[in-house]
Amino acid sequence: MLILGIETSCDETSAAVLDGMMPRSNVVLSQHEHGVYGGVVPELASRAHIRTVIPVIEQALREAEIHLREIEAIAVTNRPGLVGSLIVGVNAAKGIALASDKPLIGVNHLEGHIFSNLIEHEIEVPFLCLLVSGGHTELLLVRQLGEYETLGRTLDDAAGEAFDKVAKLLGLLPAEGVVMGGRLISDRAADGDALAFTFPRALQRQEDRLDFSFSGLKTAVLNQVNSLKAAGSSALADRVADIAASFQVAVVDALVTKTVRAVELTGVRTVTLAGGVAANRLLRSCLQEAVENLGAACYIPSPVLCTDNAAMIAAAGQHHLELGERDGYDLDAFPRALL
Repeated sequence: MLILGIETSCDETSAAVLDGMMPRSNVVLSQHEHGVYGGVVPELASRAHIRTVIPVIEQALREAEIHLREIEAIAVTNRPGLVGSLIVGVNAAKGIALASDKPLIGVNHLEGHIFSNLIEHEIEVPFLCLLVSGGHTELLLVRQLGEYETLGRTLDDAAGEAFDKVAKLLGLLPAEGVVMGGRLISDRAADGDALAFTFPRALQRQEDRLDFSFSGLKTAVLNQVNSLKAAGSSALADRVADIAASFQVAVVDALVTKTVRAVELTGVRTVTLAGGVAANRLLRSCLQEAVENLGAACYIPSPVLCTDNAAMIAAAGQHHLELGERDGYDLDAFPRALL
């Protein structure tokens, strides 16, 4: 089954062709317009998608070495995300589906992240999924594919958002280019002392509560940055790596601790990690070690499948197609949606 996937929920334009669960192509074009602003600008993002969505789809078909007529269905992200960006992908998918007389499937972006692990691994249900991205931090119980229970979620900032904001506080964001605060923090943390500063881990004492909170951690970093700035012009520059390392380990500790507790509370012996923050090296290694120490299995997708990509959307779309689900040409885009 050849599925064309389209993903435009934020600032990556992506198209992929999935053959069963094997990606024949997975093209991801990241936007470079936002770096100077320190964050994604919705209007710029949607305009960039308009310029690039068709060329990216054409490239995905070329790399897969197939013609559009060979595609059996089109899957597209239609929720949640930046609504202007979503509309571009949805309208492109509807136009292609209409012109080629192919089935159309709207996909929840969060469900796509869950399916990113199923592209590379055979995983039996039930399993837990720690979904960590720029806009979402959720701990999910996947009872069956398509049946999800939220065990915990962030009460304020998402972990990825906290990474981006702290990168900005530390002056790590480039004057132009792709906004990747998590990668910048990780790179600087490699040279720092993770024990240099003790930053808070919210809700850790509430052992039976699986929610997360990162706003207090972000405020603690801000206060430390302001304190160092007041101490002299070079004081902050000398401690950036230490702050990055201490902040990163605080985020990872919070995520891993709650996931381990979820395994203990539910008895589910399989854990998956998904979302853009799943590319973080420290999180990957710490979660794997902690879960395996419990005698449970841990699955983590390749970094290319962690960030927003159309292969995961095609995988989720294929699942719904096999269930006989279809969407009409009235498919709409929604900025907010739960699983």
